[in-house]
Amino acid sequence: MEKSLLLNITGNTPLFKIIDFLLDNKGMDFSKSDIARGAEISRASLFNYWEEIEKHGIVRVTRSFGKTRLYTLNSKNPVTQKIIELERTLIAEAIEKASSKKRVLVIES
Repeated sequence: MEKSLLLNITGNTPLFKIIDFLLDNKGMDFSKSDIARGAEISRASLFNYWEEIEKHGIVRVTRSFGKTRLYTLNSKNPVTQKIIELERTLIAEAIEKASSKKRVLVIES
């Protein structure tokens, strides 16, 4: 699987793999197990970073049943908004580079 633009810049650390997964699935909610699986990291790695993610308000609880809580990206959070802005900038830059490669200069003689 090809790394996302965000992971190319930030590195393939579990923290950014979690954030990248949540960005790719904005508006959807997941259990911690689902997030670990989707981010392709171990549950132990998820729990190593989860406190930081919650402390900075990057995720929010959408619903609970029993002991299970479902989480989604907190797009209203200023930290999350900056991460989303970074992702948008990287995408725009990649599109611009791709389109400039397709331009062909034709010189008529």
